[in-house]
Amino acid sequence: MTEVEKKELAEKFIEGLGLRGERLLGSILTEDVTWSLPGESLMSGEAHGTAAILKRAETLRAYGVKIEIEHIVFGFQDVALHLHNTGTRNGLDLNEHLTTVCRLRGNKIYRLDTFISDVPMLNAFFV
Repeated sequence: MTEVEKKELAEKFIEGLGLRGERLLGSILTEDVTWSLPGESLMSGEAHGTAAILKRAETLRAYGVKIEIEHIVFGFQDVALHLHNTGTRNGLDLNEHLTTVCRLRGNKIYRLDTFISDVPMLNAFFV
């Protein structure tokens, strides 16, 4: 894939999360996709398949999280998103910087690994 195609794929993933778009996510994720997040919160662990990723997207919406793409960076085969997630809920603030590495198989994402700047904040926010 070219860098332009990788960038479009990464942007579609974030768009799909925001829209909770099953069709959109299904078009860019493999059936066996896995998304890992660190910590011990509702968001933590591995989500397997599009349905589990849609469940995470719904949690992000329910908790009022705003996802901002700061940068998209490219590897030889893969692409990564540098993100800034913010939100406020029940007196708690979420203000974290994170990177999600999108592993590609063909023209789809088969694995996402998210690296969080403040795991204790993530754990406290998503309870």
